[in-house]
Formats: sequence, structure tokens, C-alpha cells
Amino acid sequence: MKISILLPYKENFSPTYAGAVSLNINEILKISKYKKNTTVFGNTKYKNKFKHKYINIPLKKIIFQSQNKKYVEQFVKLEKKRNSDLIELHNRPIYLTYLTNELKNKTYILYFHNDPLTMSGSKTISDRKFLVNNCFKIIFNSSWSKKRFLEGLDVSFESNEKLIVINQSAKKNLIDLKKKEKIITFVGKLNRSKGYDLFGAAIIKILNNYKDWSATVIGDEPRDKLIFNHKNLKKLGFINHNKVIKIYKKTSIAVVCSRWEEPFGRTSLEASANGCAVIISNRGGLPETITDGVTLKKLTVESIYLEIEKLILNKISRNKLQKDSLRKFFLTHEYISGLIDKVRDQKILSGFKINLLNKKIKIINIYNVGQKINHRLFNISIGKKFTNGFIRNNHDVLEISDRDFVKQNRTLNLSNSYKVFQEYLIGSIKNYNPNIIFFGHSDNIDVDTLKEIKNLNNEIIISQWNEDPMMKSLNDSILNINKLLKYNDYVDANFITTDPKVVKERNKSIKNLNFFFIPVDKNIETYNVYNMKPQNDIFYAMSHGVNRATLKRGKFDERVLFLDKLTKKINSIKYDFYGYKNREPVWGNNFYKALTNSKMGLNLSRGNPTKYYTSNRIASLIGNGLLTFIDKKTKLNEIFNNNEVVFYENIEDLSSKIKFYLKNERIRRNIAKNGKKKYFKLFNEKRISDYLIKRSLGKKFQLF
Repeated sequence: MKISILLPYKENFSPTYAGAVSLNINEILKISKYKKNTTVFGNTKYKNKFKHKYINIPLKKIIFQSQNKKYVEQFVKLEKKRNSDLIELHNRPIYLTYLTNELKNKTYILYFHNDPLTMSGSKTISDRKFLVNNCFKIIFNSSWSKKRFLEGLDVSFESNEKLIVINQSAKKNLIDLKKKEKIITFVGKLNRSKGYDLFGAAIIKILNNYKDWSATVIGDEPRDKLIFNHKNLKKLGFINHNKVIKIYKKTSIAVVCSRWEEPFGRTSLEASANGCAVIISNRGGLPETITDGVTLKKLTVESIYLEIEKLILNKISRNKLQKDSLRKFFLTHEYISGLIDKVRDQKILSGFKINLLNKKIKIINIYNVGQKINHRLFNISIGKKFTNGFIRNNHDVLEISDRDFVKQNRTLNLSNSYKVFQEYLIGSIKNYNPNIIFFGHSDNIDVDTLKEIKNLNNEIIISQWNEDPMMKSLNDSILNINKLLKYNDYVDANFITTDPKVVKERNKSIKNLNFFFIPVDKNIETYNVYNMKPQNDIFYAMSHGVNRATLKRGKFDERVLFLDKLTKKINSIKYDFYGYKNREPVWGNNFYKALTNSKMGLNLSRGNPTKYYTSNRIASLIGNGLLTFIDKKTKLNEIFNNNEVVFYENIEDLSSKIKFYLKNERIRRNIAKNGKKKYFKLFNEKRISDYLIKRSLGKKFQLF
């Protein structure tokens, strides 16, 4: 992917006199995986440039014509020859107006380094709507800047995925805090907007009272003559950025006391990265630049003086701030460059995803095959149904069972089967080169392995699924949500069997959350019980303790109480319940033998009935042609009607309906038949598998 970066006009891409924008771009580009494919365009009079591909756009002063417009026109001529895949604009929203007229069908990313409401091209609401409509992404250097951009816009823009915050970065240096000197440093333009008049007055008092301390001022301002002199005050004017960092390494206290609303604040960021105890004003995005420091409650000479004095007098407090600033600093060049490259990756993926829809896809499907338990879970294996669906939709599938792999390698006395599996998985991906990876309940995948997979090929789509309950009423839900969160940073989509809104109420950070329904499979759910003559009335199976029918000590299952009440309510019918009252659970082929010997089935899940949630027993029951009873509070009546499934409101209602359908065999058979027909139409293995793929690729798919 070819990238063109267009600097603001007269932004010096030179270490001789680099501005904040150039410094940011230079450092990020050094680390970017796209650095070899990126060209920077700018206009500078300095011969010395940063060591990147750079094209200077020289312009002669033209009277009565916009220099910015002329500058962009020259860039357009060069860009037409280069034909980049992505154009990144920094801090000049007005450029987009010129560019979209000349370079149509281009992908643009706009970076804001300053207040959007003060910049030509983003001041008005219509300006900002234009930017959103014509940009692939808009990146703000602080939450404050984004908030300013959103002023006056409809509330729907707040959740627009095009608008993202990526802070600026700094190099985290190795600092020996013991070598810090008694130096107080101010960096910035020496004007009132930066609060230099306040700092200057405060620092003179400090230097008079604490004679073993000195101050260093870096910056200039020819238009604002603020002159403060003291024998212990060094004024260095504008100096090279590397020299600034050297001074920060020695500095004990750094002061950034801006009056104006700083969009971010590079000086405080770099001071923090170099282990300074930082004092900042609570303006704009400055609070986002530090993890630990002092925030001025009042912006006065007196308040600045007092906070500096506190740090001078309290060495323990000062040293703690220095230590914490350094230890907790995370806005490194590596971190921020990685975030920006992820945004760039999305440009590739957007085209990649479209292409995938029109081709045979290579899929790796990772789930528990169940070899160690003789495949006894085959009849309820969601992963197997997914595989069957993928194959029947003409895709290529490689199945991997993580649990079986780890188990088998333990028997071979390998010291670390978990680590061996990571190597095996990465090797398989290198050899197979999949387009999409699906995994479910695959706890043996390390997070770093997913990270490595993305580094190997950032075009690979990774999606995880989990059919376990995630409602509020169940303690296990926290564990199940945490399983999603574990891999959340590296997956492109998450699939669950609970209504996503319920999960979002508990944790809003899970991205691209999609509901899916347990599929049926024509080669698994093969029975039509409504045409058979079962001996029992109602079937139900649960798996307490997996291999025994009793609850583990300290555990509670409200389903047991429900079944107790039901069997007492109507004790004249033939119940066939497993995992209940010391009756062993049933698995594999024996599960199907038992299931098909009952006329009706009870779909009862753990926890309070929650919208849409049901376990995979629903596919077994309805899919094999049993009339199925479901609690109305699951809201599944939004999918099935009363001629396909029987909904009940409470035990009394359920008891009454059980009696009714046992007496009315023809009605029972018809409902069971209609339920199976509906289920296979909406949620068969081919359709659900297609849904997983399309939603993973970010495409719309109406499931029901």
C-alpha cells in the first residue's frame, strides 16, 4: 500500500526547525511497517531533512492568490503520477476541499493537531459534516479535540467509527533518577498564551528563595516581549529537539502552565517520558499527556509558585512523581505507531473484505473436537456444524482441536504442551495461509499468538464465538465475558448466543459483538420424532459435574428446583430427565436414543430467562422434531410463532400445556413438524456459517 503524507504549508520537515507536527510524523514513520511505502510532501526552506522519502514543493509568493491552494494544486500534480492508495493530511482540513475536487475516489485520513473550531475548513457544522463524509478516518490527538469537533453536531456523530482519538507520542528514555539536578524547566513560546508571564514571575521568586535551584527556559517569541532575568535563569531560545530532550533528562521539575486550551501538549508529554515531576494547567488536552503529576487548580503566579515550592521542599513527593511518571508512561512511539498502522490496515481490509465475498475462502476452524472423550459431544458440536456449513458453502476448511493437541502432547511427556501448541498453530497458519480464523472455547490460544498472527499477515480476519450464557443472573457469565475480553484486542468480530445489548450493559468495550443462533445440521439433526412412536412424554438433559448427576459442593442450580416443582405438579406423566436426582448424564449416541424416545422436550437453561439465550439443546430438540416448551421471557416468540414452538409463562402454565398436548397428539405432531421446518429454514448450518463469514467481513446480514 502506497501512502502519501501532505504536511501543512511551510511546516518544516527538518530537524533544524521542526514543529510538533513534523516531530510526530518523523518518529511514528521510523517505526511504521509502511515506512518504505510512504512519501512525505511538504514545503521547507531548510536543506537538512528528516531521513524519510520526502518531496519538497517549492512555491514563489503569489499576490492575490491563496498560497495553500497553490500548494495543494502542486501536490495534486505529483500525486496523479504517484497514485497512492492512501492520502494523509495533517492539521489542514481546508486541503480536503481542494483535493476532493481534483482527486476523486481517493481514501483520506485527516489528523487534527489543534483545535478544530479554530481551523479553516472545520469551523462550521457544515464544514465538519463534509469532513466526516469525505474522510476514511479523522484522528484527533486528544479527547478534548474530538469533543470540540463534535460541538453542534447531532449526537449520532459521537459513536461514528470514523472519529477516533490517538494521542501523540514520545520516546521513553532510560533515566537514572538519581542523576536528576535541581533544575526547573519551561519549554514553549515565551508569550502570555503559554503562561510564560505567570511562570516568569513565579520562577524569579523561587530562585530568590531557593538559591541552590536553577531554571532553564527554552523557546522564543519576538512579538511578545516578556523579559525575566536572574543569575540562575538560563534562556536558551529555540534549540534543536535533541538538545531539549537532554535538558529534560536532567530536569527535576517541568512546568507547562498554558492559558489557552492546548489541544494536547507535547512539552508535558516529553517531560513525563523523561522522568520529570510535571506541573500542568487544567486546559484542553493537557491532562491526557501525563499519568502522574500536579494539575493547577488556579492559574496564577501564586499557585505556580506554591506548587513548585512544595516539590522543592518535599523530596519524597518529588521523587515519587518522577518515578511514577517514568514507570507508567505508555504513549511511546512504538505504541502510537502501532495504533496508526492498525487504522491503515483497515484501508487494506476494506478492499480485502469485498474481494473475499466473491471467492472461495480458506478457513481455520479451532474448537474442541472431543477426541479425548471419544467424540461424545459430536451431536451437540457447534464447531463441527460450522465446518460442515463452510464446506457446503464451497469454502476450504482446516480443523484444529486445541484441547486435544495439548492433551496428546502431555502424554508424550513434552515439557510445555501449551507452548508447543502456539508453535504448531503459527506453523499451520504459515503453511495453510487462511483468510479467516474462527475459534470457540479455545482457551489454549495465547494472546501473543494472535498478535503474532496479525503481524504475519494483517489481512487475516480473526473471529471468536461463545455459546455460553452471559446474562446478569449467572455468576459464570462474568467468566464467559472475560473469555471474550481476553482476545478482544486482536479479533475482528465476536459472536454470542445472548442478546448483545444484555452484554453491553455489563461491558461496553467488547467490539463488533454479534448474536448468532445455534445451528442445526442436516447430517446431525436427522430424526423426525413427530413421525415416530416414543415411549416417554418429556425429555430433558443436563450435565451436573460432567460425569455425575450431582452438583459440586457449594454450587446451586435453579433448574433443579424448577424440575422438582414440575414433577410434583404433574406426577402422572413419563419424565425422562438426565443429570437429575442422581441419574447420570447422557452423551453421544445414547443422547440421541434417549431424546428420540420422548414426544416433547423442555428447553430450560441456567440463569434467569434472558432475551434470545438458549443452549445447544434447542437445536437438538426442535431440530429432531420434538414439540419444544420454551419460557416466554426468552423473547424467542419474536422468531417462532405458537404453531412452531410452545411458550409458557410459569410452571402452572407449563403444566397445563403439557397435559393438553399429551391429549392432542395431532396438534402436537403438527407443531413439532412446523418448528423443525422453521428452524432448518432460518438456522441451518449453511446459513449460519455464511452469516459468520459476512459479519466477520463487516457486511450486513439479517438473521431473522
